[in-house]
Amino acid sequence: MQLIPPMTMMDFFRKSEGNWFIQRTVHHFDLVSDESGESNLVIRVIEPNDPKIEQVCNSHNLNPVKAKGGASFLWQANLDNDEPNPDYAAILIDIPDDETGLCGKLIRNEGYVEKIPVICRYWFGKDGILTINTEYGNSQGQERCWFITDDFRVRVCTVRMMNGVQLMTYCSERRCITPDVLEEMVQKNSARI
Repeated sequence: MQLIPPMTMMDFFRKSEGNWFIQRTVHHFDLVSDESGESNLVIRVIEPNDPKIEQVCNSHNLNPVKAKGGASFLWQANLDNDEPNPDYAAILIDIPDDETGLCGKLIRNEGYVEKIPVICRYWFGKDGILTINTEYGNSQGQERCWFITDDFRVRVCTVRMMNGVQLMTYCSERRCITPDVLEEMVQKNSARI
């Protein structure tokens, strides 16, 4: 079965919804040692009528009527059974430039590099690769993300400071099967016997 990549941000959010296991390698281009780690990412779609849309848009003085929806992101350490820490969370709101949805603004309640509200620019390439550029006060971040299969995606990020690239991150992300989905799969398989 051939993968059909999402070509709008809301399609991307919907395809990404769920729990993901992330293996991450961070390459630092300054005096800090490289690092790697594992974490979990929980993505939930936010529909256009959700009050969070208006709240985040208002913080940027943007018209929430233009928003097509959004997503919430929660990061936590792998195998951590505690509730996710709200300090490792973000809400992204999609405001496309036009009806094609191929490019637009992502409104974040909190930036990844700097913990301040931020507006990002995004676009989808013809190959389905999503690129997100974020301008901060003293740095610029670029993230590229694409699906290899419906349940495996790749993400590459760079952070540039005024004096050049500071770090690059490579992440491979696998969708986790929740107990409910696993039970559903078992029931479907049992029905075939």
